Amino acid sequence: MLVAGIIYAFNHYPQKTLVWAEQRERISQIKHAMHLNDNGCLTSINSARLTRPYNIVPNELMYRVLDHDGRVLNASEGAQGAAPWLAEELSDVAGHQRETTLFDRPFHIATDRVASGTCQYYVQVAVSDRIVQAIVDTKVGALIGIATVAVLLTMVAFGLTLTFTLHRQLKPLRLASREAAALSTRNLTARLSVRDLPSEIEPLITAFNDALSRLEHGFLVQKQFLASTAHELQTPLTLIRGQIELQPDIAGKAQLFRDIDLMARQVGQLLHLAEVSEVQNFSCAEIDPSDMVRDVVGYLETKARGRHVMLDWYRCTESFTILADAGALFVLLKNLVENAINVSPPDGAVMLVVDRSSIHVIDEGPGIPDEHVPFLFDRFWRAPGTDYDGAGLGLAICKEIAVAHRWTLLPRRDTSGTTFVIRFAPDGSN
Repeated sequence: MLVAGIIYAFNHYPQKTLVWAEQRERISQIKHAMHLNDNGCLTSINSARLTRPYNIVPNELMYRVLDHDGRVLNASEGAQGAAPWLAEELSDVAGHQRETTLFDRPFHIATDRVASGTCQYYVQVAVSDRIVQAIVDTKVGALIGIATVAVLLTMVAFGLTLTFTLHRQLKPLRLASREAAALSTRNLTARLSVRDLPSEIEPLITAFNDALSRLEHGFLVQKQFLASTAHELQTPLTLIRGQIELQPDIAGKAQLFRDIDLMARQVGQLLHLAEVSEVQNFSCAEIDPSDMVRDVVGYLETKARGRHVMLDWYRCTESFTILADAGALFVLLKNLVENAINVSPPDGAVMLVVDRSSIHVIDEGPGIPDEHVPFLFDRFWRAPGTDYDGAGLGLAICKEIAVAHRWTLLPRRDTSGTTFVIRFAPDGSN
């Protein structure tokens, strides 16, 4: 702003800035050339020190030395003559600059007083408008160029400084944004750091952390209620089944047993879901996934035989280990294989294939319609027209287990049936 103001002043008021300064400098030179006696009266003027610039352009640059009554005591070549340059009294224009017309041309007249002892004199310098314009074009043009470069450099420096400052000041906010983006239901205990935050942002982050605390509490209460309810239902269901078995005269026992077993299965799945939703419930160790596959095949062999489905497994590579919770992996595989058996037609086959990076569960069922894929892992969702018992929690449990181990669980529709792929973490860990 300061540089712009200087440029504006030089552009619009050159005679009030540069030319006035130039004239005052010339008046000062004339004063130094004047010799005064002890009474302060003029004795002579050393004109040799002054003649050069005034003789070059005598009609454009002139000076006069006058006494108190306005008589010319000394003058440059072009300023000869007794006619006054200004209509005003010398005492009234002393210390000022005036514009007037001399020799039918515009001039700028500067006047100053010389007072010493009993004598008083006036010095006047006249500069034509053409000289003024030459001075402005020569000096102001250069000054404007310098000022323009200075403004541009200042703007560049300010822009770079502002960018660097904003980047530095907003760094804590960017870190807080990344921390917030990483939050999920699995790490609700995490909180955003308020260290090094701007004081204007700190209340917002604090309020966000308070909201997380309330959310965590509500989420824990919900999961505890789910686990407690499922646990409390297990014993009564077992007792009810036992009582029905002891009563020979109860009609429709088969349907009752089926309903009770279905409820018990749902309660068991609710317990599994509550357990796998908490990472701390997992106890991981190095295990061979082939052992889990073998155990699941043995566990569900009877079910497969009852539905006339062939169940087998195959290992593509030599033995290897992964870091996993053995019980959780068993539940994940059991749910996937059980679903595969349920959807496979009689005389169909379910195959499990193990390699170093994944486990594939392959069935020969009708396949999964594309419109059902987005809902597969939703809790309590069941495909329309499903003709086997279930609560719609099996795949949700599988997804929770896979996410807790940092595995990928994806369905893949084949030409005949569906393949569920469990892809292990790249480093083999959880």
